[in-house]
Amino acid sequence: MTTATPARTAPAAAPADQGVGTLLRAWREQRRISQLELALRADSSARHISFIETGRSRPSEEMVLKLAEHLDVPVRERNALLLAAGYAPRFPETPLDDPALAAVRAGVERLIQGYEPYPALVVDATYNVLAANRGITALLGEVPPALLGPPLNAMRLTLHPEGLAPRIRNLRQWRGHLLAQMERQIALHRSAALRALYEEVAAYPVPEEAVPEGAADEAVPYVALPLLIEHGGRTLSFISSISTFNTPMDVTVAELAIETLLPADPATVRHLQELLP
Repeated sequence: MTTATPARTAPAAAPADQGVGTLLRAWREQRRISQLELALRADSSARHISFIETGRSRPSEEMVLKLAEHLDVPVRERNALLLAAGYAPRFPETPLDDPALAAVRAGVERLIQGYEPYPALVVDATYNVLAANRGITALLGEVPPALLGPPLNAMRLTLHPEGLAPRIRNLRQWRGHLLAQMERQIALHRSAALRALYEEVAAYPVPEEAVPEGAADEAVPYVALPLLIEHGGRTLSFISSISTFNTPMDVTVAELAIETLLPADPATVRHLQELLP
């Protein structure tokens, strides 16, 4: 398994020209929830929500957190809301190598190692690879060293014309899936770093040597969009699954995602078992 530690970032801060009301209204409108609906969810009144959004009323710390919960605001942005309302951030951002997260690290490492020989990796909010098992490293064997240097990024590795892209048989479908996934996350997190990554990888040309769309074996009854990738002269088929932590209380933990690639056919199972006995 390979591991990497993300750089520690500063606590989230609200824009200087935006109060908590403006930020809450933006989140509410993004979620397409009316003031009345939000008030009912938060056991408040539409009048009080209106007063908060216009700055006529300062919400309590409890109310900020309650509204953030009902608006499904990410943990990092909840700290920004608290700061904008004049309160201290509630959620720490603990470095992944901190002793306090030892149990999380150990559990994640056991999980992805136990998944071998099938590929599994752990990424942060901008898809930087924090840990990966031997199944992943086996797939990266033909990737140029220049793309494998830190920070190792899963989206860059997958879509770069010198990365995995030329070996992905259903590249246009898989690329569309990944870009749509990033678009949804940008709408949720409103991250400048994630937006920059999206613009970078979306601009990558589709490699000319990529196998044309429709070359996939359509006789296979896939239950979800597969990743079809050539390895060792064979086409391997995977279905991706992403797991996150339930109700995280730390920004770092909230932004961890564990992706596992489930073999989608018996041939892929056999190949991986032979490759990594």
